Amino acid sequence: MATNRPRYTVSVDDELFQRIEDFRYEHRYQTRSQATVELIRLGLEALKKEQTEKNNTSSDK
Repeated sequence: MATNRPRYTVSVDDELFQRIEDFRYEHRYQTRSQATVELIRLGLEALKKEQTEKNNTSSDK
């Protein structure tokens, strides 16, 4: 199935690969790509939340 989405390759060590696979199976993603995209999305949301909280704490002073 062709897609117009940008693509790139990421190399990971065996431990990280297994963690991605575990996440994939636990959350029932059909493909490794779907699981990886979700992990990236979750990570970016967490970073944004962390930055927002940091900025709110700094402005309270």
